[in-house]
Amino acid sequence: MAVPDYQSLMLPLLQFAGNKKEEISTEEAVDAIAKELRLTEEDLKMMLPSGIQFTFVNRIGWASTYMKKAGLLEATRRGHFKITARGQELLKKQPKVINVKLLKQYPEFIEFQQLKGTRRGEKENSSEAIPDISGATPSEALENAYENLRDELGDELLARLKKSSPSFFERAVVELLVKMGYGGSRADAGKAIGRSGDGGIDGIIKEDRLGLDVVYIQAKRWDSNSVGRPDVMQFAGALQAQKANKGIFITTSRFSNEARNYVSQIGSKIVLIDGEQLTNLMIENDVGVSTISLYPVKKIDTDYFDENL
Repeated sequence: MAVPDYQSLMLPLLQFAGNKKEEISTEEAVDAIAKELRLTEEDLKMMLPSGIQFTFVNRIGWASTYMKKAGLLEATRRGHFKITARGQELLKKQPKVINVKLLKQYPEFIEFQQLKGTRRGEKENSSEAIPDISGATPSEALENAYENLRDELGDELLARLKKSSPSFFERAVVELLVKMGYGGSRADAGKAIGRSGDGGIDGIIKEDRLGLDVVYIQAKRWDSNSVGRPDVMQFAGALQAQKANKGIFITTSRFSNEARNYVSQIGSKIVLIDGEQLTNLMIENDVGVSTISLYPVKKIDTDYFDENL
């Protein structure tokens, strides 16, 4: 049989995880479901157009990703996952199929599918439906696929940062700021970050290569708790104590509306960078990520076919 699409693989994948009721690896799931579906060696050797991954493995991966976003599966460690209580509840209902339409009943999945660029705080209160791209042109489908891949990369990057050690997170912040043009050299920046610890300030970095001004930094590697107004007020107070008026507050979590409103009302220039912005900046500046393939998109050169030129 032909390799099923990723939505068709969702139900057998969840059933396999439900039968195991413990941590399983993606490789284990691939082998088991391939046997269940009686896929041939030829089916399993089918590659993506890029030639860098097997089609069946890729589709199992996307089925897993989508169900994780809906809370039916949960990642336990890299390449491993297990079924959740929500996933078990769904199996008890004996669904005939699991697809994107069914996953829309879960608010976490709706949030995952929101259009790129909408802030996380806005997503929580948004009732915007998942865009239907079934009738999209090839170029629109390509752009949507790119955005989905970037979102998934951002989520994985943020999860890695949250599990990293304080010293690693510190180095990642340094690397990012240097790539963005701050701090002069990496060595200069590295000496500044993590040295202060003075009243809510985690480090100081040059604003430009000449060091004409400095920027004070606060970094919180939090998992889920929002950074509130009191935390930002403490940072603002630390800036005033240093007679400084520029600061960057970075967190792997998010900022409350009260914290953002407070920053907009004070005289000091404080930039708030939440987890989503942090990973976007890391991706844009190639920090912690690498390019595995490029797909040039070409169009007709109309000037070439203009015989009057």
